[in-house]
Amino acid sequence: FALGMVQKIPCYDWAWFRGATSQYTHACYSDIPHLFLGRGFADGLVPYFDRLSGDMQYLEYPVLTGVFMQVAAWLTLTPDSDPIQQREQMYWMVNAGMLMICAVVIAVCTVRTQRRRPWDGLMVALAPAFVLTATINWDLLAVALTAAAMLMWSRGRVPAFGILIGLATAAKLYPVLLLGPLLVLCWRAGRWREFGTALLGAGAAWLVVNLPVMIFAPEGWRKFYTFSQERPIDFGSFWLIITQRTGKPIDVETVNTASVVLMVVFCAGIAGLALSAARRPRFAQLAFLVVAAFILTNKVYSPQYVLWLIPLAVLARPRWRDFLIWQACEVMYFLGIWSYLAYTSGGDKHQGLPQEGYQVAIALHLLGTLYLCALVVRDILQPEKDPVRGDGSDDPSGGVLDGAPDTFVLTPEARQSGHAARTDGPQVEWGAMPTRNG
Repeated sequence: FALGMVQKIPCYDWAWFRGATSQYTHACYSDIPHLFLGRGFADGLVPYFDRLSGDMQYLEYPVLTGVFMQVAAWLTLTPDSDPIQQREQMYWMVNAGMLMICAVVIAVCTVRTQRRRPWDGLMVALAPAFVLTATINWDLLAVALTAAAMLMWSRGRVPAFGILIGLATAAKLYPVLLLGPLLVLCWRAGRWREFGTALLGAGAAWLVVNLPVMIFAPEGWRKFYTFSQERPIDFGSFWLIITQRTGKPIDVETVNTASVVLMVVFCAGIAGLALSAARRPRFAQLAFLVVAAFILTNKVYSPQYVLWLIPLAVLARPRWRDFLIWQACEVMYFLGIWSYLAYTSGGDKHQGLPQEGYQVAIALHLLGTLYLCALVVRDILQPEKDPVRGDGSDDPSGGVLDGAPDTFVLTPEARQSGHAARTDGPQVEWGAMPTRNG
């Protein structure tokens, strides 16, 4: 995280404030200082309640993220008489400090979730894409809450898991997707009460955060959802490659419908895999696949969205080689988008990456994510290749699902296994002395 702050120094010193191109050529762009002024925090406006000037009439972020932004504005203790550049710099520094706390929470929760492999937490802390994207936006808040929720589930604390997922969804939309894999796994294991508890906890926590704003500032509250729906095809998606290659725009309603259909198809495939695999997949594996499917089918991919996947990838497929291959693809995309923006925003066409080069960067991001997804699917179908299950365990971070017998499956192979933890190989009991027979 500290290296990421150092990487932003050229922008912090001057590039954020002297035209658009410099912050792209130095690859140190951040939304945070720009939105301090652009979303009214510099003027003391209250998110969701006070109307903004310009095209964006209200803050376009979920409520809990808006609260985070507002708290950072309160902590930006600079006189209003100071130049706006100094106030924006201080706002970024305050947010960076708060986001650093989120980063620590993510690393600690990942370590404690996978108790038998605590060293895997280094993959989060040392992930190159984490370093580069942590302070672009406020995504780390939702990622930290999601990581804490995964920890609570691994310890069997189902109500706490639900509450944290609800809070995470109040900060960013993607965490609610984790309830889908949980539904399928609880269906297979017959753990309906636990799923119901998690669902109720998530709904209650989300309502506690959102209901006051829904009631007293309904127009401001709706802005995040209307903005997401009305947003056209944007950077990083395969939809952008299609429109650029064909030269034919795709209207917003069409791409919204197509994205939803593709996501439903992916989720149906993941559910079928979960219910037909010979051994029940681990929760982290399905969680990674569902969030990756959302990223792959979405109409926009901002570079910081990789943060959503990093902790889940570490829990789902903790192998350095594969993790770093994926991270290399994401770093190339990170460099590609800023080079492309430098090319399109500057007058010098010898500076930056043209459209064709940016399409290659998008393809690298897509292929890298698909590569990791393919490995996770292989681990589900061939659990002996799963690094986590190599010791004969079932789902060490699965909480109430760990070792639970199956009650509903789709295939004879899964029905014959009968129990999620049954394997053909030897079982390993940590701390036991080896014997001559095994």
